[in-house]
Amino acid sequence: MTPRLPVKGLLETRNLIVIILALGLFIMAARSVTDPDVWWHLRTGQLTIENHRVFHNDPYSFTRFDQPWVDHEWLSQIFIFVLYRVAGWGGLIAGFAAIIAAAYLLIFSGLPGKPYVAAAVTVWGAVASIPSWGVRPQMLTLLLASIFLVLLERSYERPNLLWWTPVLMLLWVNFHAGFAVGIAVLLLFLIGDGLDVAFGCAAAGTTTLQLSAARFRRLALVTSICIAVVPLNPYGMQMYRYPFETLHSRAMLAYIGEWLSPDFHQARYLPTLFLMLSTLVLPALSPRRLRPRELLLLMVTTYAALRSVRHIPIYVLIVVPLVSGMIDGCLRAKGKTAFLSLRPHPPTPPKLIANAILLAGFLTFTVARLHYVIVHQPETEAKEFPLGAASFLINSPPAGPLLNHYNWGGYFIWKLSPLYKVYVDGRADLYGDTFMDEFATSYYLKGKAWQDPLNQWGIQTVVLPPDAPLILALQTMPGWQKVFSDSHSVVLTRAVSGASR
Repeated sequence: MTPRLPVKGLLETRNLIVIILALGLFIMAARSVTDPDVWWHLRTGQLTIENHRVFHNDPYSFTRFDQPWVDHEWLSQIFIFVLYRVAGWGGLIAGFAAIIAAAYLLIFSGLPGKPYVAAAVTVWGAVASIPSWGVRPQMLTLLLASIFLVLLERSYERPNLLWWTPVLMLLWVNFHAGFAVGIAVLLLFLIGDGLDVAFGCAAAGTTTLQLSAARFRRLALVTSICIAVVPLNPYGMQMYRYPFETLHSRAMLAYIGEWLSPDFHQARYLPTLFLMLSTLVLPALSPRRLRPRELLLLMVTTYAALRSVRHIPIYVLIVVPLVSGMIDGCLRAKGKTAFLSLRPHPPTPPKLIANAILLAGFLTFTVARLHYVIVHQPETEAKEFPLGAASFLINSPPAGPLLNHYNWGGYFIWKLSPLYKVYVDGRADLYGDTFMDEFATSYYLKGKAWQDPLNQWGIQTVVLPPDAPLILALQTMPGWQKVFSDSHSVVLTRAVSGASR
């Protein structure tokens, strides 16, 4: 009997769908680096490696210099800087695209309706998550949350998988404050399992015995260990309260776009809206009923996604399996089992050739698209950040202190440090609600006190977009002169000494 060639197996249509899904997710996630925080992440990773220690006090701003700072992303920043140092922007773009793709492929691996229905719903969820994607530590939280969910779901059949969660939590708490998502998921599963038992609902592929007191005790123990390892980080017990302080920061909810609720008038949030609507319609159509645990997870993550855009990817990890399962149930109820069958059919030679051409074309497109994104990263930088102003400040540095745009603080930390310290940057938690309100007062000329922060901090140079209300106002006032401008930024300096700090 002639052995079946692995390549032939890969070219079977169902396997090809999975490969194309993986490549599609990767290339969807391979995007230009535009996150304004990536710059101070790079600088912090560099300095952490060079100094052989993490930061406990602010080194970058003159408004919060040497104030206590919880750098909850310190390990992510080392990872980001090392990846950048080894492989440049291409390494960061490809590396984080792989991380994002892996998160959704892990969820796909356990979906009903594979490969067709599951692949379509996975792509749907991925498109809904795109506004939050990027080269940022939050993507590591996305991957770890996906791993947690897979481990918890599969632990019904393989209980020992639960013991991996404390190991991952130890890593997670040093990567990103999103570790709180992992603890929340564990608690929700703990409560949900209790509800499943109370309502007599067993998970797919499990028995009542597997939802017994023994599992509950094991899950409770694992959850307790995960909570107990949280202080095993450079900031110790502070990490217990840090996520809650961030979630309740009024300034972050007011001024930072990703913390706002999704605006469903914008096209990019419509996939999320349709996902939410599908969870209202499909339960009435599908014979597949949601268990109490699933309803609990869905309710909590739907609320989180409606509260803040940055929570949509976590919501997607929960909702995609539920939607896929309900669609799968609908199709099976209508007798579409042949379409859903996982049994591969040996492809005919013409079909093998067609599939090979399709795969080669998709691989070529993936490589070409990745190359295009990497090559055009300098153009993206010039478009999204004040490259011209930074060059001017380096070559003809005016007097400081310097007031900068919130989204440009990280860029100046990377480009201008140690020549200038920044007024503000993306670490809103460090600056606090009162400071952010004062910055907004100056930037938007709110009230009669809009000049007070400039005088309080002795601002000598202002670097803002040309249409910034503060720039427009200062250009009409005596004592300020324009020393640089381009289509992206304007640099103003005081012609006379300002008030001292």
